[in-house]
Amino acid sequence: MAVYRDNIEFSTGGHADTRDLTGAAEEILRNSDLDQGIMVLFCSSSTSGLTTIEYESGALSDLKRVFDEIAPQNREYRHNLRWGDGNGHSHV
Repeated sequence: MAVYRDNIEFSTGGHADTRDLTGAAEEILRNSDLDQGIMVLFCSSSTSGLTTIEYESGALSDLKRVFDEIAPQNREYRHNLRWGDGNGHSHV
């Protein structure tokens, strides 16, 4: 079985910043020369994640709002008390 591995690197603006990785993933697939298999995307950061969502402004705004409602920045988080970095909401 053939295995192909590559990376997608990019910066974000923080606080629920959302990036469309579709084009980058498609380019990796084209470069792999594989014609069948499974593509796995993995995010190694503890304060970021991967999701599938319709990449349009309304859905992106709704997603950010939901994050703000679930884990507001101004809430007291024990992570902040321990580390003092102010990003406890991101870890939630």
